[in-house]
Amino acid sequence: MSIAEDSPGSPGTPGSPETPDVIAVLRGDHQDVEELFKKVQDHAHYRNRRKELADQAIIELVRHMVAEEQYVYPIVREADGGQAVVDHAVSADAEAEALMKQLEPLEATDEVFDRVLIKLMTVTRSHVADEETQLFPCLAAACPPTELREIGERVQAGKSVRPTRPHPAAVTTPPGDVLAGPVPGLVDRLRDALARPTEGGY
Repeated sequence: MSIAEDSPGSPGTPGSPETPDVIAVLRGDHQDVEELFKKVQDHAHYRNRRKELADQAIIELVRHMVAEEQYVYPIVREADGGQAVVDHAVSADAEAEALMKQLEPLEATDEVFDRVLIKLMTVTRSHVADEETQLFPCLAAACPPTELREIGERVQAGKSVRPTRPHPAAVTTPPGDVLAGPVPGLVDRLRDALARPTEGGY
């Protein structure tokens, strides 16, 4: 056993004071996504990486949404007034996910890329503001600090999960793709990976 594992209260010990709580982790997600949005819009420095950065923003947003669906919404739903807060958050998530699915097949050179990106940024920023003023206070009131830190550790663990690759047998050219159905996109592949992380990811 390592010193870190053996020492009570050492960083990484579930629920220890050094472990960031789930609210801190989710706020960090907000900052990471905002930074990615700014880079995607920075044509001068990131012109050749805009598609890559947009995909990374989608990955971070999906991880964030899945973490809240798994760990945050069930707790807040049980809190006083929490059902309305969660219903509003779920609606905002659905709107953002629909925009991400519109964005994911586009190249940065496509005419509608920036239009869809700006819509996604607007929806996301509004959702972030709602989380800061409604969801997070509800969660903090409903959970003791130790539990918030334990959830934070589980959410952190999910950050290592990558989107699964399309199935190798998937047919992507007509007429096979019409018969077999569309190949899952980035959003759906990441949700799939997060739903079964023990099976490996990207």
